[in-house]
Amino acid sequence: MMVTSSTAQTEKRMRKILIMGLPGAGKTTLATSLAPLLNAVVFNADAVRANISCDLGFSHADRIEQARRMGWLCDRVVEAGGTVIADFICPTEETRAAFGAAFTIWLNRISSGRFEDTNRMFVPPTRFDLRVSAEGTPRYWAEQALARLRPSFDRAQGRDAFAKSWRRE
Repeated sequence: MMVTSSTAQTEKRMRKILIMGLPGAGKTTLATSLAPLLNAVVFNADAVRANISCDLGFSHADRIEQARRMGWLCDRVVEAGGTVIADFICPTEETRAAFGAAFTIWLNRISSGRFEDTNRMFVPPTRFDLRVSAEGTPRYWAEQALARLRPSFDRAQGRDAFAKSWRRE
């Protein structure tokens, strides 16, 4: 089977997962629930900031650079054939663009976080693959994400239906 560039890009996007939202929304909890279901590597922004990006502050420019670094790390995992989850605030369209194409899960569970500067800066995403509301457990939302990321094969619909499910954009 020949893989087209568009199909390859979609497959890569489905293996690079961004879990984003305000501080305290449950990003890390969801990443912890989802990772074993996908056998995924998890990059938590606080850990990356402490170990790799300790030179960065919290200005908008530094947040864009943090997002770029997070995206770059995730791209290395995907290039090696793995699945990766990045859990971080990613507060603006510019930070999301710097992170790069990904399957995006927006935790829209709270209206404000514990940091006023982040609350003021945060712009709800206009594009996302899954919006997580306040209802439901982390396990429920991990299973919802899994169903979108790894659709089950339906023998009755055949191979074409399975392939189409991977081409959703």
